[in-house]
Amino acid sequence: MSIYLDSAGKLHHDQAHNFALACPHCQVLSHLTPVSVPNYELLTQLKPSHVGIVYRCDSCNAPIFIKYPVKMYLGNRIELGTHFQELERAKEKFSFTHLPEDAETAFREALSTYSAGCFNAFASMCRRAAQAVFADLGENGKLRMFDQLNDVREMAELDQETFNLVRKVIFGTDAEPGVSMPVVDATSAGVLLEAMKDLLYQSYVRKGRLQQAMMVRRYFAGENAAKVTPLNQATGQV
Repeated sequence: MSIYLDSAGKLHHDQAHNFALACPHCQVLSHLTPVSVPNYELLTQLKPSHVGIVYRCDSCNAPIFIKYPVKMYLGNRIELGTHFQELERAKEKFSFTHLPEDAETAFREALSTYSAGCFNAFASMCRRAAQAVFADLGENGKLRMFDQLNDVREMAELDQETFNLVRKVIFGTDAEPGVSMPVVDATSAGVLLEAMKDLLYQSYVRKGRLQQAMMVRRYFAGENAAKVTPLNQATGQV
């Protein structure tokens, strides 16, 4: 993939028609259109190592700021690297309704640090959220969550290295001698995020929604039974 600015200040991107990101404003996976690029003459004069480009979200028209590394300055164009940085990221969503308060607080902060691109801080907050869950569910609940993580490993076909990292973050403790928090990059943080979401969903959200649905079914079943009058019962009508 080639990205560069020409001497006329025009951005060339051979994948421009397919360039889409999750908008941090409307949360929609939308195509992005460049609307503001740096001044070419100023760039060639100052030669910064990174440049910023403002895009427009085609879904909500909000501005999205993206920073590109500069690969090289040539005579008539500036080559940009393909590994860009989003200065604003879409916020991750999760249903917190059925989580205990301590776990909810920790995981909310974990999602905020993930959206900010602070992946090692995100891992630390995931561990705190997991510890709050273990305190709530007890040792048996912790063992069930470990089994659930193994299920995640099989379903997602995680390699051993990635699985070990996720396991150490979630089930490790700060008190273990000689054991430090693993270093987490963007890729492993994404895997950790989905693993945490699945574990919390299985442990709390699924259970809470099922109990709520059962309660509603029992309520309406009781309402329907109360509408059956003695005359209806005698005639066999409902």
